[in-house]
Amino acid sequence: MSKLINKKQTVNCASALVQALLKANVDSIFGYPGASVLSICNELSKTKEIKHYLVRHEQAAVHAAEGYARVSGKTGVVLVTSGPGFTNTVTGIANAYADSTPLVILAGQVADAGGSGKKFQNVNIPAIIQECSKRVLVFKQDDDIEEIIQNAFQIANSDTKGPVVVVLPRNLLESEYKPKRKTFQEEYPESCDFSTEIHNLMQLINSAHKPLVLLGGGCIHASCEIERFIAKLQCPVVSTLMGIGIYPAENNLYLGMIGLNGVPAANSALSECDLLIALGVSFSDRSTCKNSNFSRDFKIVNINIKPALNPVDLEITVDVKEFLNIFLAQTVDIIPKSKKLLVAIDSLKDEYIPEQDNTKVLHSSYVLETLSEFTKYYEPVVVTDVGQHQMLTAQFFNFNKPCKFITSGGLGTMGFGLPASIGAYVANPNNLVLNITGDGSFQMNLQELATCREHHIPIKIIIMNNGYLGMVRELQEKIYNKRFQVEMINPDFTKIAEAYDLFAIRVTKKEELIPALDKAIKHDGTAIVDIMIDSFENI
Repeated sequence: MSKLINKKQTVNCASALVQALLKANVDSIFGYPGASVLSICNELSKTKEIKHYLVRHEQAAVHAAEGYARVSGKTGVVLVTSGPGFTNTVTGIANAYADSTPLVILAGQVADAGGSGKKFQNVNIPAIIQECSKRVLVFKQDDDIEEIIQNAFQIANSDTKGPVVVVLPRNLLESEYKPKRKTFQEEYPESCDFSTEIHNLMQLINSAHKPLVLLGGGCIHASCEIERFIAKLQCPVVSTLMGIGIYPAENNLYLGMIGLNGVPAANSALSECDLLIALGVSFSDRSTCKNSNFSRDFKIVNINIKPALNPVDLEITVDVKEFLNIFLAQTVDIIPKSKKLLVAIDSLKDEYIPEQDNTKVLHSSYVLETLSEFTKYYEPVVVTDVGQHQMLTAQFFNFNKPCKFITSGGLGTMGFGLPASIGAYVANPNNLVLNITGDGSFQMNLQELATCREHHIPIKIIIMNNGYLGMVRELQEKIYNKRFQVEMINPDFTKIAEAYDLFAIRVTKKEELIPALDKAIKHDGTAIVDIMIDSFENI
């Protein structure tokens, strides 16, 4: 263990910052250095407890930290330099903000950034990022850097989680560390009595004939409590995109994902229910199918750490795990639902069984069902990019545990998948990590193949290669009379892999798929499976 600071010894603020990271149990940082943060890099080189992963682009550093945070449950940490070093992170930070992912971004800043005159690589970081981050903390002369870092981690993980940016002027990082009087006090939430809310919830449940539970990303840490809750209710379960995996797909009560790209059985259950119990749900326009009258035919109970934007019938503003623990500890008399409800669940599933794909053409649905079945023994972490492959993965891949499906939900960021897969593997190297991507998304951040090669990160990259930006093409087909403008002239991805000294294999026929997957998974290192799929397949 690195020695903590001896207050009698002269150290700089960069050293104190690294010590604060150690106290926060940071073990991994994703970044791209520059002059403004070299003092931090120098201090990091003196400790073995924190590993710095040099990525090839700052946006990728943030996505890698997101993948790390969402698999580990810890806070992801990013280190970048001033100017373009920071501005390249904005998309990643906005993505983390949209998906409530806890991050701390250490952003270097030029010395005396607020002074007069034009300065090289100087940008106004707070002005740029304040609308798409949880908080911006600017390190000033009179601040204690240890307190700033402690505060950043606390904010990132409190209430609705999210990214916190810490602005670090170079001259202050390199100055002598002089501990200041501590003013920061950690706040602890007051315990609440939810007896009234439980009573009201019970009344709604017992008067409902067709209750339905909807799971969102805000309850991913409450999967055990949710399974016990559903066991009491014995009612069907659906999820949003971000809620996939919280409740086991193999359980007969689970119907799938709702929304614009949801599965028919789940959307039918939603349209037919008379009570919707929403756990950790934000009610985004994708989930509600952009329907302003979304709840006109049923009552809604919203249990979430933040209130719903639209009126609901019962609002319980609290962490889902905390509330369910209180609810389950009580003796509650739930009226058993009619057996007809369970029969109706089976009927919904039977009604929407997908047709068998008997064609010789490779379709995404066939590939994903095959991949899901072939890898189920490994219980892989699946990280997707954004597009048709993302929605089809949500529909056709079975997830039975939380934190196994990692995707960009709120912002829909192409290029998320590869770097997020790197972070997911770093968080738990015992996991098989699959990056399911499209030919468009893959090319957004494919430079991170170098990061995979350098750090020997054995993720398996599955490219659904249809020669188009598939989701855009589908919209142009349906809305704009097939005026396509998104055909992709792609490089040979197997040769790109060869340039990075990585394994790659191409699949053009159904009979080639399983042998190729087997070779990729058994390969000791990063592997790419380039699958040529139908160019005109729709979701």
